[in-house]
Amino acid sequence: MGFLFVALGGALGAAGRYAISLLPVKTGFPILTLLTNITGAVLIGFLAGMVSDNEVSPNTVLFWKTGVCGGFTTFSTFSLEAFTLFENKAYLSGGFYIFLSVVCCLAGIFFGKKLSLLFH
Repeated sequence: MGFLFVALGGALGAAGRYAISLLPVKTGFPILTLLTNITGAVLIGFLAGMVSDNEVSPNTVLFWKTGVCGGFTTFSTFSLEAFTLFENKAYLSGGFYIFLSVVCCLAGIFFGKKLSLLFH
């Protein structure tokens, strides 16, 4: 049964990620992937904060954390875009992208967990 919850959440997350990729932003910097991953980090941080203190069914956790967040965020696209920046000799942009992705996503987790405290 858990597979069904992951699949349904994953479909929702992937559709959301695709919708963001359709925004008309034209830049050599992968800003939409960065924003998607930061948003996903805030969401999973929020969910982690909510789940740690509340009774939540395992299927709900699978749907939201593994399914929605897993389908929405994208480490493989981030990695490919960083690699492509380096491959195109855009070393400063590539390094900045990696730095921003890691720092902002960790900050997003922190922010999401703090945000969950407002709902306790």
